Amino acid sequence: MRRFDTFCGVFEGKTMNRENSGKALVLIPARMASTRLPGKPLADICGLPMIVQVARRAAEADVGRIVVAVDHSDVFEAVRDAGFEAIMTRIDHQSGSDRIYEALQKADPNGEAEIVINVQGDLPTIEPGPIRAALKPLENAATDIATLTVEITDEHEKTNPNVVKVVGSPLSESRLRALYFTRATAPHGAGPLYHHIGLYAYRRRALETFVSLMPSTLEKRESLEQLRALEAGMRIDVEIVHSVPLGVDTPADLEKARRILAA
Repeated sequence: MRRFDTFCGVFEGKTMNRENSGKALVLIPARMASTRLPGKPLADICGLPMIVQVARRAAEADVGRIVVAVDHSDVFEAVRDAGFEAIMTRIDHQSGSDRIYEALQKADPNGEAEIVINVQGDLPTIEPGPIRAALKPLENAATDIATLTVEITDEHEKTNPNVVKVVGSPLSESRLRALYFTRATAPHGAGPLYHHIGLYAYRRRALETFVSLMPSTLEKRESLEQLRALEAGMRIDVEIVHSVPLGVDTPADLEKARRILAA
C-alpha cells in the first residue's frame, strides 16, 4: 500500500506491479505532444501530474497490473516517482492502439495477460467503477472488445460531432452490441442516444488482430478507429454506465479537472 499526500487529500491505494498482477493488464498511454495542451501528462492537478492522477484511479479499480506507456523521459520519471510502472514507447505511433500494443509486447512478452484495458491518460476524473464495468461484456466468450457508453441527456450533445455516438442493439438494460459508431446524430427516430466513452477492454488476441489490420474505409471517413474492428467482423459489446469522465484536451478542461478533484 502506498500513501500519497496532496492538497486534494490523502490517497492510500495499491500501485500495481508484477507481484500483484492478474490476468488483466491496464495500459495507460501518455503522449507529450498534445496540440492543444502541450505537456499534458505532466499538467499539475492537485499537486500531482495528470498521468499520476489517472494511474491512481486505475489502482483504485483494482483490476490488474498497471503500466503507463510513455514517450518522454520526464513522464517516465514522474510515473516511477509516484510508485507506478512505466514503459518507454516510440513517439511516432499513428494511433493510441499502436502505442498500447507496443507497451503490451514490452510489459508482457510471455503473454500472461489475457485481457488488456486501455485507460486514456487524459481522464483524471474517471471513477474506478467504470474501469471495472468495462470487463463485464468480456464475460461473454463471443465478445472481442468491450467499451463504455452513457445515455445522452444534453440536447446539444446529440448534434455535436465531437460527441461520438454508439448505435447498438440492446442485449440487456445495461448492455448494447455495437453495430456502428458515428459523429452524426444516430439512430434516427424515438429512443435514447448514447455517448461513447473511449475506454476499451480487449481480449489479447483481439488487440493483436486489430493492430494487424489496415485502417478501414469507414474508420478514415469518421475518424473513428474502432470502426476498423467492426468492419473486420469483430464483436464490440458496450456497457452502459452513468457518467462521462472529463477528458482534458484544453486549458479550460484542465481548470475544470482541478476544480472537480479539489472539491
